[in-house]
Amino acid sequence: MAGDGRRRGRLPLSLRRDAVAWERQRPTWRDARPALIAGALKRAQARPSGNWYVVGASRDLGGDRPLGRTVAGQEVVVWRDADGRVVAGPGVCPHLGAPLRDSPVRCGTLVCHWHGLSLNGGPFAGWEPFPAHDDGVLVWVRLDAVGGEEPLDAPVVPRRPVPARALTAVYAGTGVCEPEDVVANRLDPWHGAWFHPYSFVDLTVVETPEGAGEDAFAVDVSFKVAGRLVVPVRAVFTAPEPRTVVMHITEGEGVGSVVETHATPLGPDASGRPRTAVIEAVVAASDRRGFALARAAAPLLRPLVRTASARLWRDDLAYAERRWALRSTGRFPGA
Repeated sequence: MAGDGRRRGRLPLSLRRDAVAWERQRPTWRDARPALIAGALKRAQARPSGNWYVVGASRDLGGDRPLGRTVAGQEVVVWRDADGRVVAGPGVCPHLGAPLRDSPVRCGTLVCHWHGLSLNGGPFAGWEPFPAHDDGVLVWVRLDAVGGEEPLDAPVVPRRPVPARALTAVYAGTGVCEPEDVVANRLDPWHGAWFHPYSFVDLTVVETPEGAGEDAFAVDVSFKVAGRLVVPVRAVFTAPEPRTVVMHITEGEGVGSVVETHATPLGPDASGRPRTAVIEAVVAASDRRGFALARAAAPLLRPLVRTASARLWRDDLAYAERRWALRSTGRFPGA
């Protein structure tokens, strides 16, 4: 392909010489067959998660405040103990029900702000910890009562570049939908250049699960930079567990980079509608010498990456929410 990393130039950019207007690009609706997307979604839902749920970014933990999250109606609180390890447990104080997410952390101990009950991460006064895992980018909590699966000792963490040699950024957003609606959105790569023309052009799905040995969608696509300047890559989408879809860059600039999309159910809103958190991790890597400068500038670049993710998810959450609204009223036309 044009962006093959084996024939890269000095700069990662290419010039679109035969740019096609948005309305003149080839329609993809015949290729994006509902049964194909539904089949990929069904297989993803059948894979084991071990009851692990992503609750936030590793970088968000530390200091004197815990991370609070509601997962499928279960209040969860997460913080780092005195040794820097992630600990997690119920977010309801066992004494009189105080919201522990609002309590401070002092020297690795969570101190309830109502009556001073102190938790160091071990069982105490009726409070029992949940298994927790920090993979260096994201924090996971295992909720066996919520998931109902056979527990796994660790979550299914996708293959990714070593965080210490990568630029990482994590975006979080919330939509009125269920996790399957988020996963279905990511398993529909055909919508990219139509729905997100500000970011993607020249998109072609070159492999689907029907024609590949791996249960994956392979896509040739160009990321827009400015005007006719683009970065062409091949991206492969897989779903390693029910609530995760991963995009791996396999050819072109940034080979090995990943974008992980994790969908965590939160529980119903005031109207009884389901709410789902989208927690997306970008783990970018490159063997170009200039990439070391990008890593050094990570504190400045992370907000830009999160802003780009937020723009895409403004649209994709609308897709997921629309899908749920139609499903919940029996009007969804997909298989």
